[in-house]
Amino acid sequence: MQKIELFEFQHHKTSQIEIRFDYDRSMTNHLKKLDGVLWSSTFGCFYITANKANLGRLFKHLNNYGYYVDYSKLNIPEMRPIENEMFLTETERPEISNFLRYLHGQRYSKSTIKTYTYFVSKFLTYHGFKKYYNLSDVDRFVEHEIAAQNYSISSHRQCISALKHYFELTEQEEIDTSKLKRPDKSKYLPGVLSKEEIIDLLRATRNLKHRCILALIYASGLRIGELLNLKLRDIDVDRRQILIRQSKGRKDRYVMLAESFLPLFYNYLQTYEPKIYFAEGHGEKSYTASAVRSFLKDSCRRAKIRKKVSPHTLRHSYATHMLENGIDLRYIQELLGHSRPETTMIYTHVTQRDLSRIQSPLDVSIKELSERSKSDPNLRLSRNILE
Repeated sequence: MQKIELFEFQHHKTSQIEIRFDYDRSMTNHLKKLDGVLWSSTFGCFYITANKANLGRLFKHLNNYGYYVDYSKLNIPEMRPIENEMFLTETERPEISNFLRYLHGQRYSKSTIKTYTYFVSKFLTYHGFKKYYNLSDVDRFVEHEIAAQNYSISSHRQCISALKHYFELTEQEEIDTSKLKRPDKSKYLPGVLSKEEIIDLLRATRNLKHRCILALIYASGLRIGELLNLKLRDIDVDRRQILIRQSKGRKDRYVMLAESFLPLFYNYLQTYEPKIYFAEGHGEKSYTASAVRSFLKDSCRRAKIRKKVSPHTLRHSYATHMLENGIDLRYIQELLGHSRPETTMIYTHVTQRDLSRIQSPLDVSIKELSERSKSDPNLRLSRNILE
């Protein structure tokens, strides 16, 4: 299920709600259908004027297309009491309120609870909130409501997980949850910048604070959320370590603090004098993810980097370059905060260290022909062979 995050920002001297999501053409088309949604070339995002009415309209519109809207990053005081309208109406049904209490009791995160509740509510609504279900009910729902609406594979997997929890809670005798199969995960190779592109990117970032932020994400392999939540008290310059508190999976971990980063860091501290957060904005508040993505996009343009780059690309690049430098995969797993080694193993598919040692059969063929040809030892595809 496509996740959409909302952030507050100032544009045309007015509070606006930024609508942030991974590029999706259908999502863009849906947004354009909602009155009041505009595109900002300056910030590179869709937005709508910040008020309760617009927030409610935006949620209803996106929910009708099956999107999950995350309001947790909004810092607009009068909007903080607002929750997902879908979430409020769901709790009026005893089936959903019981399921919510169960998920809270299992100590799932707020995001997971919302996602699981969304899919269970969708399933129950599809079948008219009947009491007992069988595997055919699940198959029909998945066929008509998940596959037909082109949900992603990861959303499909979340849906099955949610239904498993619901069936176990309600003790559905006709459903053996072990027979509910999740589709295999899609496997994508992470986008990676070269070491030269990383340096070009940092040099092209003119603002000192912005350069410091991007440098730390790459130098320490941080997730964007970890960077935004990082407090100055957790940066230990003497030990060259940074403590990342309660990150993904509710785990603390230490990451490295690069020696070459320190002069930039000291310069930043003296110039901006942050008080609480490392990446601090106005009023001693943390930066937003949208702000980081915005200046990263500008830096890529200045550095003439045409690849699709996000803050997570810098983390991918960190891991890949560490592996290419000969660092053991177990250490990289620990530094990245991965629970399973399989997650870290993906970087073995994108390193150049071993690929550079393997010759293409085309190169081998050209070399052999060149060695055999006394008349022209320098065969080239551009002329000699094709003429």
